[in-house]
Amino acid sequence: MEMNLQEIRQKLDSIDDQMIDLFSQRMNLVLDVAAYKKENGLPILDSGRERDIVNRVSLAAGEDLEHYAKLLYQTLFSVSRAYQAQQLRQESTLLRDLERAAQNVQEKMPERALVACQGTEGAYSQKATERMFAFPTILYMNTFNDVFNAVEKGMCPFGVLPIENSTAGSVTQVYDLMEKHHFHIVKAARQKVDHRLLAKPGVKLSDIREVVSHEQALRQCSGFFATHPNIKATPMENTAVAASFAAQSERKDIAAIASQECEALYGLETLSDAVSDTGNNFTRFICIAKDLTVYDGADKISLMLSAAHRPGSLYRLLSHISVMGLNLTKLESRPIPGKDFEFRFFFDIEASILNPAVRSLLDQLRQEADQLVFLGNYKEMR
Repeated sequence: MEMNLQEIRQKLDSIDDQMIDLFSQRMNLVLDVAAYKKENGLPILDSGRERDIVNRVSLAAGEDLEHYAKLLYQTLFSVSRAYQAQQLRQESTLLRDLERAAQNVQEKMPERALVACQGTEGAYSQKATERMFAFPTILYMNTFNDVFNAVEKGMCPFGVLPIENSTAGSVTQVYDLMEKHHFHIVKAARQKVDHRLLAKPGVKLSDIREVVSHEQALRQCSGFFATHPNIKATPMENTAVAASFAAQSERKDIAAIASQECEALYGLETLSDAVSDTGNNFTRFICIAKDLTVYDGADKISLMLSAAHRPGSLYRLLSHISVMGLNLTKLESRPIPGKDFEFRFFFDIEASILNPAVRSLLDQLRQEADQLVFLGNYKEMR
């Protein structure tokens, strides 16, 4: 006699009750394992033991269910390791810094500040700076590295830099400098980017043989160069610097890709206002500071992680985030220079270190990852 849906669900509920009881028993034994490992100085991860269990249970599950059994137990191992890590946790430098920052949350960022940014008047970084600070005094720097050095040497407390573009991807040089200087993100803003092709008055598009701009802007306009193969793309320090260069040049065959503000600022004219590959082009700018500071309302965490070069290592890290129910808004990989087929990952997570469970999660990721760089906990303006 076939069961109806209600009867099937009742049986499933009964099985679920048994499973959660067995799960509780298993996790209690995990505590005993954690105590033994702590006493004997053993690591949490035992890959050989996990592999043996997966082989045994997948064989017992049968051919139709073996892969599902493997996935189930890999998740169970991840939860068990997280539970062990919580019991064995020793205060680390990262955890100590996070707890100190959580206890000293600042009400708001100052409205008036001396801020370094790369470029010159009319740059997108200037617009982003003016969004983050109501009354900024801006120090213009030639390079990203100069911005970091200005903050490092105490010339100014903040710096504003691009970190990611919706078309061209992450600005990896800024990530590298964040790690080098041990700086932190304290605020971020999404800035709409409207690239225009600008040239001196009277110049026509058919006259142009070279276009100058920042390398990111040139990549964001790759379609334009594909349709105009005779036009050379030349990178410069900044879009505003490029606009200034085009305005001062004696040549009549040069143009710049820059903002509408640069058109009026440098006495140029728009040859085309549709040079971007997409009309929905945004750049994320970050505000950096030397110290780990969290301001009220911070709800995004940025990390750099290097996972061990073995099967399942990234999955294990991601599973901890999943178990916490946190939303991962960015996951991007980048090859590690000098290492074959090994990658560094950029993470953005919607979370706050004011939550003790989040602080424990970050410390757990630190223990399991080859390297973890905590970039900051901040609020992003949209």
